[in-house]
Amino acid sequence: MTYLSPRAWLAGCAVAASAFLLTSCSSGGGDDTAADSSSPVPSASLTATGSSEKKLTAQAQAALAAVHSGTMVEAGTERVSDGIHTEPTLSEGKTYRLNLVCVGSGSAQVSFTPASAGTKATVPCDQSVVQQRITSQKPVRINVDGAKGSSGVIAWQIDTI
Repeated sequence: MTYLSPRAWLAGCAVAASAFLLTSCSSGGGDDTAADSSSPVPSASLTATGSSEKKLTAQAQAALAAVHSGTMVEAGTERVSDGIHTEPTLSEGKTYRLNLVCVGSGSAQVSFTPASAGTKATVPCDQSVVQQRITSQKPVRINVDGAKGSSGVIAWQIDTI
């Protein structure tokens, strides 16, 4: 696994988001012709959803960067509707910190297998960071599932303590 510092990761996301926004803002020549007005509505709504999702992702990653400590082991972002389901490679007997932040609406539930690895908790989708201590005695599975009707982006990061 290649190590990528959180600052480099955030910088890459910022560059990608900027390029996306510049492309979407510069499309169209300003001519109001019949051909332009007949473009299908679904593609416009997909662009708006993609733009909104990228904005939520950037907000979630910025919140995680503010609380980062230790050495990053694993990190990612997912849609709340998709959830997070990961089995990180953790060293036996070591302690780690799981940072979670959800941006959007609703909430998500975090759980661990085995249950002794961490504590079940609710993650509100209000940009607050929820931290969980993970102790690794054997392989750990982390599941974060969105509550019914929840939407947005959830970002997570595991750091050594």
